[in-house]
Amino acid sequence: MSNISLPSLTDLKAEAKKLRAQASEAETPLSHSQALEQIAKRYGYRNWNVIAAAANQPKAGNRFYEGMRLSGHYLSQPFAGKVLKVQPTEQQGSYQLTILFDQPVDVVSFESFSAFRQRVSCTIGPDGTSPQQTSNGEPHMRLDL
Repeated sequence: MSNISLPSLTDLKAEAKKLRAQASEAETPLSHSQALEQIAKRYGYRNWNVIAAAANQPKAGNRFYEGMRLSGHYLSQPFAGKVLKVQPTEQQGSYQLTILFDQPVDVVSFESFSAFRQRVSCTIGPDGTSPQQTSNGEPHMRLDL
């Protein structure tokens, strides 16, 4: 393995796509799997499967990682879901998360109206809550940590 900082799986796939486009322009066709294998070698990994597994591992010091299972409350409604994207923010210990709920959550409290959300993005602080709040002072997102 290489000591080079490893990009996310999405970024690695984008590199492979760019490599294929460059090879096509140079009239040296490259299959998708060949491009993925070359990217793995570029970072010092044996093959694509090994680098993909490494890219999916939580980074040292990161509290959240892609694929992580979470539960909590979103707009006071309980949820369980999977983290799709993690982006550290400028504030120490805070993250921008995109979460896919297992089941859609009704985010409206009126009985005569419903609005369901299944995929949400939010900022989570070090305490596991979002700084954004509803009109009654509850955080938009509260994670069970």
